[in-house]
Amino acid sequence: MLHRSCLAERDEHSDAQGAQKAATERLVLDDAATMVALLGTAYANLKAVERETGVVARVRGNEVTLTGEAAAVALARALLEQLYALARRGGALGDADVVRAARALAADRHADLRTMFGEPVLITGRARPITPKGAAQKRYVDAIRSHDIVFGIGPAGTGKTYLAMALAVRALVDKQVKRIILTRPAVEAGERLGFLPGSMEEKVNPYLRPLYDALHDMLDFDRVEALMTKGAIEVAPLAFMRGRTLSDSFVILDEAQNTTCEQMKMFLTRLGWGSKAVVTGDVTQVDLPTSAKSGLIEAREVLAGINGIRFCYFTDVDVVRHPLVQEVVRAYERRGGTRHIASPTADPDPAAR
Repeated sequence: MLHRSCLAERDEHSDAQGAQKAATERLVLDDAATMVALLGTAYANLKAVERETGVVARVRGNEVTLTGEAAAVALARALLEQLYALARRGGALGDADVVRAARALAADRHADLRTMFGEPVLITGRARPITPKGAAQKRYVDAIRSHDIVFGIGPAGTGKTYLAMALAVRALVDKQVKRIILTRPAVEAGERLGFLPGSMEEKVNPYLRPLYDALHDMLDFDRVEALMTKGAIEVAPLAFMRGRTLSDSFVILDEAQNTTCEQMKMFLTRLGWGSKAVVTGDVTQVDLPTSAKSGLIEAREVLAGINGIRFCYFTDVDVVRHPLVQEVVRAYERRGGTRHIASPTADPDPAAR
């Protein structure tokens, strides 16, 4: 257990101008294995705490001493307390997790990291459990579980498709659905599809590769192949959905910003009994001809407020790839060179808050 009684030792004093206060606090960690998981390899997690909060952290025995401005020390202490509780429950922590946790707490000092990071979406045995990484992802996961049609809209790297895929695999494994259907439009991003060599299937496969990659990250290759052979998992271009009724299925439409309005309507009207659909996309990366309106943008305008349909929005803060991806997204937003204005930064549904 982390002893709060040992956190009370403070050394507050004013600086030369008396404008700032410094504080020192000690945390006593009484479980050695949990302490190792909390601090990370070569103290990587603790270094991330220092970078994100601005404190100086020192380890001696089973004690961690935090020094810095009082507000920063309070934030670092709260962060370490919650992360210690997560590590004690067996949660795997990396420095990227610590960064996201620190930013979540900085934005909301009452945030409960257990609800954001502690509940696995999928445990496959191949890698660390897949869990929501932040408040936006947690709202998204909850929305998918409780709604039949969910739109995930936001920049690349926010986990929209990956989390939807994990929930789909979980639903298939738990026999909540009979099959998973993964689809995306085959739209060129600067290269002409017709000039590529090979059959139509060989031309289309590169567009579906990200979906295959996510599947193989969650399930063994042989199991994926077996499920695809018997039709329990299907990966196909959006054009192949026309005329079908998709019942007892978990359907994911990826890169939906590249659907036309007609394609989006066609896709949404394929849904049958016992099915769930998740639509993901980034309205700032539309590759359609300039004269064509994105079906995702139209759906956001037409379907808002319909019961059973939920829109979840992500921003650059929610990027979970390499930290530089977040900076790239912000740089392009500052430049304002995208064809479409990004969706609202906050989920307009009051239930999301």
